[in-house]
Amino acid sequence: MDFNFILLFLDSIHLQFDIFGGQSRQALGSADPIIKGLILSMFAVSGFGILLNLFNSAVRKKMVDQTKLKRIMKETRGWQKERMAAMRAKDQAKIAELGKKSAYMNKMSMEMMQMNMRPMMITFVPLILIFYFVLPQLFSYTVALSPIPLNVIPGDFFQLTCTAEHAAIEGDPCYGHENSLYLWAWYFLSSIAFSGIVMKLTKTSMDLS
Repeated sequence: MDFNFILLFLDSIHLQFDIFGGQSRQALGSADPIIKGLILSMFAVSGFGILLNLFNSAVRKKMVDQTKLKRIMKETRGWQKERMAAMRAKDQAKIAELGKKSAYMNKMSMEMMQMNMRPMMITFVPLILIFYFVLPQLFSYTVALSPIPLNVIPGDFFQLTCTAEHAAIEGDPCYGHENSLYLWAWYFLSSIAFSGIVMKLTKTSMDLS
């Protein structure tokens, strides 16, 4: 399980909702942005993603005991691996032995979750202010172009690219831009792409390999 991805998704989940005056995801952006041009916008939004990843990692490094966190992760993952192996082998004696540690492991998992969530309480407010009040003034509604639609999840909860229906509606932010990526979507994808690199450089990665 990629904990880095999960943390980043949780830290960006607010981008899915209508906040501050009912502004929708599609409407995040400007009809007359300060930064113009597809290429410049793509790199500039990616730059914001890298900077905000650095900010997140700096807060995590300051607030989370990385040695303790990795020790807990290693211990809980090892226990889970042993338990799954025992269940596959139908080794009832081993299952019973490992079951005695369930309460302790649940406690460790809860502590690990609290350690990971604590930095988000600090980073959430500045990130949401930057995203809703700074980026929409700098960039257009769509800032990148995909060769294919990226809306793999059914429904409109997690639409990354403009649909053909939206692209055909005059006045819609997607008008004439089918498969263009929304500002929030390119920021989200850029953050995911660089998060692993930033976490490794700042030694805040949750990868035990």
